[in-house]
Order: sequence, then C-alpha cells, then structure tokens
Amino acid sequence: MPVQFRPLRATAVVGVMLATAALVGCQSNPPVGDTVRRNDVQNMQSVEFGVVTQVRPVNIQPNSTALGTTTGAVVGGAVGSNLGSSTFSNTAGAVGGAVVGGMAGNAVQSGTGARQGVEVTVRLDSGRTVAVIQEGSPDAFRPGDRVRVTSDGQNTRVSR
Repeated sequence: MPVQFRPLRATAVVGVMLATAALVGCQSNPPVGDTVRRNDVQNMQSVEFGVVTQVRPVNIQPNSTALGTTTGAVVGGAVGSNLGSSTFSNTAGAVGGAVVGGMAGNAVQSGTGARQGVEVTVRLDSGRTVAVIQEGSPDAFRPGDRVRVTSDGQNTRVSR
C-alpha cells in the first residue's frame, strides 16, 4: 500500500524543518584568537602573565539542548502518523516516528558543531597555576611560552 501524506501535516513538517534551520543558523560561536564579542568592547578585564607548563588537545562539544531531540521527535511523529490506513497504525507510526526522530535529532545535534580546542596550563607570575580550555590548535602554544591570561570573571583566555 503506498504511503499517502496529508497536505496539512506535510506543510507542518516543512514548517518545523525551516524553523529549525533558522534557529541553527542563529547559533553564536565563542571568540577565537584575535576575535572578540561585541559585548566585550569597553569592558574591563584583569590581565596576568605567566609561562605555559602544559598543552593538551581537546575536542569541544556543543552544549546539549533539547532542540535537536524535540525537532526530530516532532518531525518523526508527523511523518510516522501518515503511515498506515487505520487509527491504530497512524498512532503507532506517530509514536515510533517520534522516538526514532528524537534519537536521530539528538545524534545530529551532538555531532554538529564539535570543534578542535586546547587546554593550556599556565603558571602565573603570582605563583598560581591555571588551566584554560579554548578553541584553537594545540600548536598555538608550547611549554615555556610567555603568555597573557585575560579574564572578566566568567570568560578567560590565553594569548601571546
């Protein structure tokens, strides 16, 4: 038996997909290297100097949100509800589609946006030792490098 889509539900699915694409496109990325955020302009930051003692490559995963799972569940449920010709098969298809769609949406969201980063451990001139994780290449710093550590109390970064 061929699958028949109801026009209203197909329109809803397309609408959800477009809204999701718009939201994903609005995602902001943290500053890297010489790039700063607009709201960092004219804000005071403390500055300390030190020497790099260790550099370690890391993978930075995006923060987990329910967007991927929810969108996948909605789309999967809408598509699944169009399968079959009885109320039971439509309901079973909607539930199954929502579960599979939610799992797929979560997997897609988790796999997108992963970035290469570096953990830089610095022995500050004050005697304290700090470790800062930031985007970038592990080749950007080497043990023994003299660096500057800037912080506004929430965000900290290491630069040469």
